[in-house]
Amino acid sequence: MTITYLDHISANPLLSEVKSAMIRAIEADYGNPSSQHTPGERAAAVLEEARRSVAGLLNCSDPKEIVFTSGGTESINHAIKGIALAHGGKGKHIVTSNVEHNAVIRSIKRLQPLGYTVTSIGVDPHGRVNPKDVADAIRNDTILVSIMHSNNEVGTLQPVEEIAEITKKRRVFFHTDAVDSVGVVPVDVQKLGADLISFASNPFGGPTGVGGLFIRRGTRIFPLLDGGIQENNRRAGTENLIGIVGMSVAATLAQENMAARVAQYRSLRDLLLRELPNSIDEYFVNGHPEHVLPNLVSISIRYIEGESVVLMLDDEKIAVSTRSACATGSLRTSHVLQSIGREYADAQGTLIISLGIQTRQEDIHRFLSALRGVVQTLRDISPLYKKANRGS
Repeated sequence: MTITYLDHISANPLLSEVKSAMIRAIEADYGNPSSQHTPGERAAAVLEEARRSVAGLLNCSDPKEIVFTSGGTESINHAIKGIALAHGGKGKHIVTSNVEHNAVIRSIKRLQPLGYTVTSIGVDPHGRVNPKDVADAIRNDTILVSIMHSNNEVGTLQPVEEIAEITKKRRVFFHTDAVDSVGVVPVDVQKLGADLISFASNPFGGPTGVGGLFIRRGTRIFPLLDGGIQENNRRAGTENLIGIVGMSVAATLAQENMAARVAQYRSLRDLLLRELPNSIDEYFVNGHPEHVLPNLVSISIRYIEGESVVLMLDDEKIAVSTRSACATGSLRTSHVLQSIGREYADAQGTLIISLGIQTRQEDIHRFLSALRGVVQTLRDISPLYKKANRGS
């Protein structure tokens, strides 16, 4: 039996077109883009063509505003630390939210011993930031606001355009973590207005280990890595050309097929939510009902542990997740679920079902059928469930 894979928020299989392009690049584009000989010049040309393709996905008119990185985590670190170190003379205050990815949280925490302070604002029960709260948090010494574009655990989309208008008026840099948005939903750097946008290749069918950072022209940023003058002197180190080629092909496909993919995701997500009550009861749907990623469903099932559900579904060859893959192994409850008001016990029963390009209706039906049996088995042995239903 093949695996029903519903954990695309964590990782995606390579698209066949991407894999073929990378194999061709391995054979032909082995030169170093910084070298002066013919193979190097060919590699440099391939690199810049890829940069144009990736820029196109973000509607970025100047490809030089795209810096290639090793992935979303590096891009986020570069944006936050790079702005802080370049503009610390103006101030050392950063504004963020309570539901950010650990890459944002820990990047800011790393700066605190250097004298930087942070204001982390709350969210509503759907996980959405109020732009007014951002405006109220900005001080005279604020240099950066970092609010994610979409949340990787509950899928909520943030009002990035409104926040960008605020930061522009207050002359504060604005970074948005769009790792789970770029290539999945339209992300237009012209409309968003953010100064820095971090993204990764894998969410839209490219390879892992490669990503990018959009740095708006005129934004001064301190290099995260020291070494050579690659990426217009903003990111040292020989570029991962093979991975970048793969990302560029995936970016082109995502741009061409965006509308169809979004429609497919929404249809499958609607099917899952519509049929879910026929499989289980006593659960919460996390995230915003409208402003949400079309390929993600987060549910908290009462009286059971999400990790047990994941393991039992895995025995049925169905793959889902219970929290961000980057936080797996932590014994603490998700800070995102705490921020939206989920009780500890309910948060422990959370499942994240994320859809991909290859997901079909039969995958949803198979998941729901298996979930029904797994939840019933776990509740039969759950003391919380027995206590809640005693005497009923």
